[in-house]
Amino acid sequence: MGMGRGAGSTALGLFQILPVFLCIFPSVTSPCKILKCNSEFWAATSGSHHLGAEEAPEFCTALRAYAHCTRRTARTCRGDLAYHSAVHGIDDLMVQHNCSKDGPTSQPRLRTLPPGDSQERSDSPEICHYEKSFHKHSAAPNYTHCGLFGDPHLRTFTDTFQTCKVQGAWPLIDNNYLNVQVTNTPVLPGSSATATSKLTIIFKSFQECVDQKVYQAEMDELPAAFVDGSKNGGDKHGANSLKITEKVSGQHIEIQAKYIGTTIVVRQVGRYLTFAVRMPEEVVNAVEDRDSQGLYLCLRGCPLNQQIDFQTIRSAQATEGRARRKGPSLPAPPEAFTYETAMAKCREKLPVEDLYFQSCVFDLLTTGDVNFMLAAYYAFEDVKMLHSNKDKLHLYERTRVLTPGNTAPTGTHPTLWVALLCLCWLCLL
Repeated sequence: MGMGRGAGSTALGLFQILPVFLCIFPSVTSPCKILKCNSEFWAATSGSHHLGAEEAPEFCTALRAYAHCTRRTARTCRGDLAYHSAVHGIDDLMVQHNCSKDGPTSQPRLRTLPPGDSQERSDSPEICHYEKSFHKHSAAPNYTHCGLFGDPHLRTFTDTFQTCKVQGAWPLIDNNYLNVQVTNTPVLPGSSATATSKLTIIFKSFQECVDQKVYQAEMDELPAAFVDGSKNGGDKHGANSLKITEKVSGQHIEIQAKYIGTTIVVRQVGRYLTFAVRMPEEVVNAVEDRDSQGLYLCLRGCPLNQQIDFQTIRSAQATEGRARRKGPSLPAPPEAFTYETAMAKCREKLPVEDLYFQSCVFDLLTTGDVNFMLAAYYAFEDVKMLHSNKDKLHLYERTRVLTPGNTAPTGTHPTLWVALLCLCWLCLL
């Protein structure tokens, strides 16, 4: 059963990837104990960084115990992707290590955790810390960002930038691990300008890490705790892998969900709420029914009939030299901004004339509320903190994906096309 170090490194990489896969795609059927099998195998084999010939018998024993564990839970794991992946992985490792399927299957020893790591169980140290599950032989996770702020402006996980109506309740995120829903209400009576007045975040129960927790914020109420009064994930051993931290009382909270590698920032700016999240791609795409992915805004963006081309409206406003609303006969805002005074005001906090700056100008013209300038400023500050690609912090062009029926005519100069859109918009007023 001897083996060289080269083969050992390959095998090590393979069984390090297994727990990552099983953490990302947890068993949907609770009686399926594949995660327990995986944890026991990982605990029994994680102590060796190099598997030499003298360690192969011990590794094969642990591997047989792993196979025996999967057979015991086979009946309850039918159709479970994690289970079938583990079974195929075991077969591959058996061949690579020249392990016999017949032999001792003693229970694997449990790895001893270093002092101070009391929040993680010794038999499943990786499950409650997403980033720790990525070893030096595995690719680092790829993080994405989504944000919602202002009247309201949306930056999706794919860095598209949209301005939307979306009045009422809309899902921002809906995957296997958490659900986020926002409610947008009119800023002024009779106005089509809306902003986020309520936010609900549901963290779903996850293995040995956290109980289901619900966070809810509303206008003038930004609590620093879940609705049950707790500030962490509950009574489970990995409870502190989910934490709420109050940064500024009544204005800024941060939620760390380490078990899914996710950071959420919620702010109250003026009377309304802003939302920003940093999340691994694997978690973003962990959706059981992929056909339903288009239902949530952070992934697919707002429906076309809910999108507003604020850049076209902004151009029209600049052309006329006076403030415009998103529709005719809107009530006057509390403070009237001209296009020039809105530009000057936004430059105080947003010196770069990107889409955050343009959103600020649009919101001041639409609402007359200087707090919307601060909302755009803090939204960009959150992007700087949360976005993994520093080259994509600023966005300069409208990034809404145009459908075939929504594209510019072939051969039309872009500047002329924008001018035509502005003229059409003015004619409709």
